[in-house]
Amino acid sequence: MNAPDRIDAEKAHHAAERAKFREMKEGTADDWAIIGQEYREFSKGLADRVLDHLRLLDGDFGGFPVDRLEHSLQTATRAHRDGRDEQYVVMALLHDIGDTLGSYNHPEVAASILKPFVSEELHWICQNHGAFQGYYYFHHLGMDRNIRDRFEDHPHYRACAEFCEKYDQAAFDPDYDSEPLSFFEPMVRRVFERPLNSMYAKAMEEEEAA
Repeated sequence: MNAPDRIDAEKAHHAAERAKFREMKEGTADDWAIIGQEYREFSKGLADRVLDHLRLLDGDFGGFPVDRLEHSLQTATRAHRDGRDEQYVVMALLHDIGDTLGSYNHPEVAASILKPFVSEELHWICQNHGAFQGYYYFHHLGMDRNIRDRFEDHPHYRACAEFCEKYDQAAFDPDYDSEPLSFFEPMVRRVFERPLNSMYAKAMEEEEAA
């Protein structure tokens, strides 16, 4: 099912039964049972929505030698071929997914999407890679290329610097043989299958166990 058809199907499904309150403070247990069930079903499609949004980067060059999707694929491919685990590779794939909606803070957008599903270190790398990536070009824009040094005492400083040096800043080669998005789709689905840390997921698990 393509993205528009899936969205229409989801809308039809969600219209079937709805809570009755006009303000949250009026909500009943029955209302929240409906919402909880919808939440559980909707969350199952998160990987599809993430992949659909990643595809929006296709053809978006922004002046770079490769488009943003190819940059993402190339970053992930380099990490995968270097033996990184699936969480790391998926972080590498999605690190710039915020470019479309977060023009001024794209690392934070990507990091927020990834946060429930990856380690604290990988979340930190994604959230801060913009400052570290600036080492390679900020000086050409009249900015401080060493802005990353504000994090020099952080335990993940070296890991973030390594991500940018080995994978991110190196991933603009039009001749590089990147793996296609289909290669990474199973990894995305496995990583997004179940959150490692989420207050919402924890509440649902406790409800189901009761």
